Amino acid sequence: MIELLKNMLSGHNQFASGGLLLMIIGGISVYLRAVPERLWSWLVYQTTIMITVKDDDTAFLWVKQWLLEQDFLKRVRQVDLDTTLRCERLELILAPGSHWFWYRGRPFVVYFYRSQDAKGGYQPKRSESLTFQTIGRNQKIVRDLVNEIVRCHRRRVGVRSSLNTYNDGWYPIQAYTPRSLDSVILTTGEKERLIADIEKFKRASQRYRRLGVPYHRGYLLYGPPGTGKTSLVSAIAARFEMSIYAISLTEFNDRSLVRAINDVPRNSIVLFEDIDCMRSGKARDVVETRPATKELHRAADKNEVLDQLGVTLSGLLNVLDGFHAPENVLFVMTSNRIENLDAALLRPGRIDYRLYMGAATCEQKAELYRRFFPLCSEFEAQLFVEEHREMKTMAEFQGVLLELERENSAVEVEV
Repeated sequence: MIELLKNMLSGHNQFASGGLLLMIIGGISVYLRAVPERLWSWLVYQTTIMITVKDDDTAFLWVKQWLLEQDFLKRVRQVDLDTTLRCERLELILAPGSHWFWYRGRPFVVYFYRSQDAKGGYQPKRSESLTFQTIGRNQKIVRDLVNEIVRCHRRRVGVRSSLNTYNDGWYPIQAYTPRSLDSVILTTGEKERLIADIEKFKRASQRYRRLGVPYHRGYLLYGPPGTGKTSLVSAIAARFEMSIYAISLTEFNDRSLVRAINDVPRNSIVLFEDIDCMRSGKARDVVETRPATKELHRAADKNEVLDQLGVTLSGLLNVLDGFHAPENVLFVMTSNRIENLDAALLRPGRIDYRLYMGAATCEQKAELYRRFFPLCSEFEAQLFVEEHREMKTMAEFQGVLLELERENSAVEVEV
């Protein structure tokens, strides 16, 4: 090899030596041109600090909502329209690219990245991320920014309880107002026993870990429609400062359900509404009884069949106590007909506490009447209840009281 190089550089082979010399000079010049860029990258790395949040994290939505409240957004010249942040109201948000702003006297640049390709073959959603960068090496300024974003989120939801629905990511319902626990009236002792059970679970995290038992608990609220099941869930969430993540199984399949459950944060309530109405409780049987065509033997086509059918029973059980089950959450299910539920779903570890919420009793109606009209006597309340015995549920009876209260308010205004 050395002899070859000597021959090429010797005067006997001027063409080869000249070409090699040009190659060496070209390589050196390319390297030298890259030196300033590498030096600049090294300098930026040594003198700045960065933080990134991706759209598969709950905090991504919090950051976008914080950006909506910043004055510098009014001066940004590259913006997009968004309808997901504030109940389908049109909002201007940052467009992909880099944007400068000042925070506490320090320059920041936020990079908004959006991929051009969909994530996977079955999820038509492009990935997004936000990266904040500023001068300095101390994390304090970044922690201050994060704390302000968290405070902004808590101010927006009022109390530390929100209702969230899933649409390729969890989004809060802006108009949601939590119920107070006092406003939910159950039969004597039922509410107190339920709250005591949740409090006991909250205190038992170390015991669960010591025993190697997954730290979550399942509750089933069942009974006729209009008996206050959803209102009770809202009141529990407000009482324990937990957010609700509502899931309607008819809108999911097994894979999308796993994605949604994986994004639920700790100390939350996962609400499965009307679980007896899931359209795919027998999805596995349907797949097995279909003709064994070549298309069904292909993995992609099998997935497509399951997508159309929705959540299977095995898929639901997997997120309740399988590998995908989250920690430190309450699983709450509501059902109108408990007899329609599979026995596998009702076993302990999946359903640990059952509460029947049936027709309203006279005592419940009378207590609700006194909440609407606190100056009335016990006799007046019982008389009104007796006159409206046909009202079977608390929802029906509350509707009558709302109409009566509205009429009384109109009379007071006229007087």
